[in-house]
Amino acid sequence: MVLLTFFAGSSAVSRLCPDPAEASGEAKGGRRDAGQVLANGGAPAVGALLALLTPGAPLWVLTIGLAAAAADTWATSFGALSKAPPRSLTSGAVVPAGTSGGVTLMGTLGGVLGAATLAAAGWLATHDLRLALGALLIGTAGMLLDSFLGALVQARFRCEHCTMTTERPVHRCGTRTVQIGGVRWLTNDGVNALATCAATAAGWWCWHCWS
Repeated sequence: MVLLTFFAGSSAVSRLCPDPAEASGEAKGGRRDAGQVLANGGAPAVGALLALLTPGAPLWVLTIGLAAAAADTWATSFGALSKAPPRSLTSGAVVPAGTSGGVTLMGTLGGVLGAATLAAAGWLATHDLRLALGALLIGTAGMLLDSFLGALVQARFRCEHCTMTTERPVHRCGTRTVQIGGVRWLTNDGVNALATCAATAAGWWCWHCWS
């Protein structure tokens, strides 16, 4: 139930409200590659497997970890509907649509709704309001952590030929870019993985405290 909720919901919003960066060719697009699957689902899946020796823990770990991944996906998609331009979570400056670390009110509310879908699935599976609350709060926090890391440490480059900022070391025009910020090897998939790892660990902690 939890997996179906995550995959169906995230796939639906990605298709209905595509990432605005796709129009410029900076995003990968709606089709998920192996890196994106591992970044969003790897930590929750591994956490659930490691928790098999502890009855009850795997569902908590998986639900809360995927709540963060769903929140981030829904936030990106709903943010594309925002009439107000996104602002950097760290500086508050207006940034181009699709920029990592840029947030809007519409996108944030969409992220909360995404986390809520996993919270609802967790509650239907267990009738435990603590699990639902944990998924909602930690999923939302994971989304904000993702945006914070995206603005602060994700690699940013500039194409001197196109005078555009990009997340690619080689721009889509074929020109090698110049790094202007962040950690060179830390991609958007890496940021997603860090956020879901943190949420998965928090899910384990919640289960340990509340079980």
